[in-house]
Amino acid sequence: MNQKGRLNVESEQVERLIAVQFPEFVHLPIRPVDASGWDNFTFHLGEKMSVRLPSAPWYVEQVAKEQQWLPRLAASLPFVIPVPLRLGQPGEGYPYPWSIYDWIEGDNASNSTVGNFTEFATTVGKFLLALHQVDASDGPPAGAHCFFRGGSLAVYDTETRDAIEALNGEIKAVQANEVWDTALASSWSSAPVWVHGDFASGNILVRDGRLCAVIDFGCACVGDPACDLVISWTFLAGESREAFRRTVEMDKDTWARARGWALWKALITLVPQCGKHSEAEKETRRVIDDILNDHRAFG
Repeated sequence: MNQKGRLNVESEQVERLIAVQFPEFVHLPIRPVDASGWDNFTFHLGEKMSVRLPSAPWYVEQVAKEQQWLPRLAASLPFVIPVPLRLGQPGEGYPYPWSIYDWIEGDNASNSTVGNFTEFATTVGKFLLALHQVDASDGPPAGAHCFFRGGSLAVYDTETRDAIEALNGEIKAVQANEVWDTALASSWSSAPVWVHGDFASGNILVRDGRLCAVIDFGCACVGDPACDLVISWTFLAGESREAFRRTVEMDKDTWARARGWALWKALITLVPQCGKHSEAEKETRRVIDDILNDHRAFG
């Protein structure tokens, strides 16, 4: 294990797992993907498949969830999402279940890969609308498996207030507390809907400048969709932000909770960044300022 209890997984270990459990794929080359992410280690399996292995015990429950629900979601969504092909078991020194998926070609959404940002924001909003319309009657409710995305912000109340106190003098603490209090003052009163849970630019793939797929449903659940609106401040701005807001058609209280989710994540990110004068710190401060400004305009 390395920092924060994460495993170290190398290509050779994945090769052994494949050889023992799925010998039909033993002839396919295995290599790490360029950007594997934090929750899972991801490897190419040939040219058309990938292997995803949880990096720590708190991500393990997501494997069975994705195996069960992604095929059902894929059948109901107008955009491509990953579909699990095989379920692997612990072995060869690796302690957790793991999955083989189809490989989806595309680049992570970024300033350099997205073409028309307003069109992209509208399409992203339409994806969320389609996700919310999928039958959620027997889906998994928010909980530890999704780090309470889709659930109550109150879970992170102490952490958020501690971060605001730690950053007093570095951010507008009074306004930050106001945003947080407003977020906590309401809850989702409609029927639970499907929530992606980690709807960020790194989990959105584009091809030829346009959205082509949404990946990494490890934090998916049914509940309050407010957390999926965080991309409004972390990736969108100006007209694209307004296009996204118009498309998803959420009420004022849901937007207030969305600002709460965005503020919580930005604050706990800024605490260890503070004073390093890095580009990452600059970007996190920009997100916080945009959230506070948005609250003044719409809160």
